[in-house]
Amino acid sequence: MEANSGEGAPKRNPLPSALVSNLQSVLAARRPPPAEEVGTAALSGKAEAPDAPLTDGAPSRPVVLLTCAGGIRSAGLAALIDALVAGGRCDVHVCAPESDKPACGHSITVRETVTATSVDFKGAKAFEISGTPVDCVSLALSGRLFPWSAPALVISGINAGPNCGYEMFHSSAIAAAREALVYGVPSIAVSLNWKKDESKDSDFKDAAQACLPSIHAALADIEKGNFVKGCLLNIGIPSSPSANKGFKLTKQSGYSPAQSWQAVSTNRPSSAAHFMGMHQSLGIQLAQLGKDASAAGAARRVSAQRKTVEVESVAAAGKQEAREVVKKLFRAEFVEKQHEDLDEDIDLRAMENGFISVTPLNIHGQVEADIGAPVSDCLSAVVSLGKEKEAAPATADQQIAAEEKEDPSAA
Repeated sequence: MEANSGEGAPKRNPLPSALVSNLQSVLAARRPPPAEEVGTAALSGKAEAPDAPLTDGAPSRPVVLLTCAGGIRSAGLAALIDALVAGGRCDVHVCAPESDKPACGHSITVRETVTATSVDFKGAKAFEISGTPVDCVSLALSGRLFPWSAPALVISGINAGPNCGYEMFHSSAIAAAREALVYGVPSIAVSLNWKKDESKDSDFKDAAQACLPSIHAALADIEKGNFVKGCLLNIGIPSSPSANKGFKLTKQSGYSPAQSWQAVSTNRPSSAAHFMGMHQSLGIQLAQLGKDASAAGAARRVSAQRKTVEVESVAAAGKQEAREVVKKLFRAEFVEKQHEDLDEDIDLRAMENGFISVTPLNIHGQVEADIGAPVSDCLSAVVSLGKEKEAAPATADQQIAAEEKEDPSAA
C-alpha cells in the first residue's frame, strides 16, 4: 500500500474510460498527419477533400444567399438550388417570398408583421417570407435569420422572363439584387428569356447549368477582391439554354414592353385558363384565382350595398347632394413588342441571338457626362430668371395693391 502511494505511482483518472477514449480520438484526428502519410494519401486518391472545414465553426466554403421573385416554390429557384448544391463549391441559403411577386420593383413591407417559415430543401437552409423579394434580402442580411454576418454573394433568380431595358425599373428580381448592393454585398440577377407556349420548366435546369460558370467565376473574383465594384451583374439566359453560344458582355437597352389595361368583369372572376398561362406553379395559380374571386365577390357586395353615397357638401336648397359611385375593375398586363434597336451589344438582342448576356447595372443612377452640361445650363437660366423678376420694377396694379395694404381707408 505504501509503495503505491509514492510519487511514481500511477494516479487514478477521475474521468470514465469511454470518455477518455473518445477525447483521444478527437485530438488525434485534429493533429496534422506526417508528411509521409500526406504523400501516400494523395497518391492513393484518399486525400481530404478541399471543402472540409479548416477550423471548428468556420466554413471553408463561401456562403451564397438565393432569392427569387417567382416565389419559394418556383421552378427557377429549385433548379438553381439543385445546381449549386450539387456543385459543392458553396454553402447555399435561401430566403424567398412565399408566392409569386412579379413587378414589385423595390417595394418593402412596413408597419406589418413579416413571417419567416422554414422550408425543406436538400442541401440548403431555406425560409419562405410573407413579403417582397427586397424584404427577403433585407431580412436575410440583417443577421436576424441566419447565423452568418453576411454572405459572399447574393443571387436573385432564376426569374421567368427577361429583365432587359427599362423592365429593370419594375423588376422584383433586379430590385432584390440591388438591395444586396445597398448593403455592400456583391449580387447577381439571373433570368431566363421565357417564351409563352414554347418554354418549359425543364429549361430552368439547363439555364442553371449555363450560368454556373459565371457564378463560380464571380465567387473566385470575390475571394481575390477583384469583383466589379458598385455594380450588380444582370445575367440573361436565352430561351434555349442548352444551345447557347457563350457569354457576351452587353449594355442595357431602351426596350420597354407595352402595358395593356384590360377591364375585368365584376360578375364573375376571370377564367382559370388565363391564369394557367400567366403562372407556372399550381399552388400560385389557385391562390391567385382565390384572390380574384374574393375581389370580384367583394366588388359585387359593395355595388349592391352602395349604389349611392351622401357627401358632406350641402346644396343651395339645404339638402344634401347624393351622387352615384362608379367602381370598375382593371388588370394590367405586359405585352411584348418589337424593338427597333439593332445594336448587337444590347442585352435583349444578345439573348435573341443565342448568347448569355451579362450586363453590369449601376446602383447610383449616374447620368452621362454629356447630359450634365445642358442640365447645368438650364439651372443657371432658372436662377437668372428669378433674379430678373426680383429686380424688375413694380407694375401699376402692384403699386396700388401696396398702397391699399399700407392705408386700408384708401380703398
